[in-house]
Amino acid sequence: MRRSTRARRASGNARSKRLLAVVGTLVVFGGIVAVTQISSAQDRRTYTRTASASCLQPSPGATSPSGRGSTTRTWQDGRWVRNHWGDGQMSVAECQAVKAGGGAAPGPPTVACPDVKGKLPQVPDQARNEVDRNLAQLDAQIAEANRRLAADGSRNGQDFIDNVILRPLADKRKATLNRIATAIGRVAQRPEGLDQFAPCALADAGQNGGQDSGGQDGGQDSGDQNGGQNDNGGNNNGNGLGVLAKDCANSKLEAHDGFQNGNRCVSTAFGEVGAAANNPSLLITQFPNEVNRNQPFTLRVTTKNLIRDRFLAAGQGGYYLESSLLNDQGLVRGHFHTACRMLNGTRQPPNPQDVPAFFVATEDGRGGAEPDDVQIQIPGLPESGLAQCAVWAGDGSHRIPMMERANQTPAFDVVRIEVN
Repeated sequence: MRRSTRARRASGNARSKRLLAVVGTLVVFGGIVAVTQISSAQDRRTYTRTASASCLQPSPGATSPSGRGSTTRTWQDGRWVRNHWGDGQMSVAECQAVKAGGGAAPGPPTVACPDVKGKLPQVPDQARNEVDRNLAQLDAQIAEANRRLAADGSRNGQDFIDNVILRPLADKRKATLNRIATAIGRVAQRPEGLDQFAPCALADAGQNGGQDSGGQDGGQDSGDQNGGQNDNGGNNNGNGLGVLAKDCANSKLEAHDGFQNGNRCVSTAFGEVGAAANNPSLLITQFPNEVNRNQPFTLRVTTKNLIRDRFLAAGQGGYYLESSLLNDQGLVRGHFHTACRMLNGTRQPPNPQDVPAFFVATEDGRGGAEPDDVQIQIPGLPESGLAQCAVWAGDGSHRIPMMERANQTPAFDVVRIEVN
């Protein structure tokens, strides 16, 4: 059923513009997921990249509006929100540098610090606000160290980095960790040993994206990874369904290696699926009915049952690489994506290979069983017409999280916005 744009405006109800028949289009955006520089929970790492065959101008919105690279941070509701702009599209200059030199254009050095939030015991409600403030302070300290590294690190050498950046950073983190322990200790048993998470180091270029990656080794084996269930020619479960395949053992396609290539066979196990009541859900809760060309606007996205702390860089081989993971409360660990693309019409689906006008992936170490808001700042869309803006959850390797039942709606939402 199709309702006119005029009718949707007249109602004044933004949610009436929502389209619930867009599941198939979400796979389109998944095919362009890539990132070059990411932060997972408390750490931030820089990765090398492979040059594409040609150096095309990135689509509008593919990089941070400030031009400071593929990862930027905004301060929202007491925490840093990490936005992976364009999910890693190289700029023309970066691409040309890679092609000319045979290697990646180096970015500024960054620090990698141990995760703290994930190592804390259950935080009592009475201490939650103070603990959150200090966790945010840890993020701010890392951000400041990275700014100092970008400005002075390469020019002044390793001694400067060790004595002027890393050592003072460890001292600041130690004091902040002590405040966290004290806040918890006032109302519960004081956690011991947090000092061990104070030291940081320079991020290594070859590491896979994020912490606690579950033993993934940066590649995939095209053989059996599912507990020996590789009898692809018949019914493995005795349920009469005539299963054709459970892995890539007999596939004629090349093994998928974690990079964004089609005509491959993915052997990564699906992983962990939560109970129905714990499955992720999200909604675009605020958006404009219409905007002008190149006019910045905001989408407010509310997620539920999604822990936004897991993001493997697709551009560095983290695509479809990691099995889905749940936290101790049975909630999916991952992030969410936002994309806007211009529609040529409303009678035919758009081309699946087209790059959207705007794309960003968001992870901030937050999220939980209760609804939680994040604001997505869109710097503007360059063309007039009808824009389709979508959001959808992803696990650590960018797949839409699994649901317990087949008749549940996945974690996605979409709206249409007129661009004048």
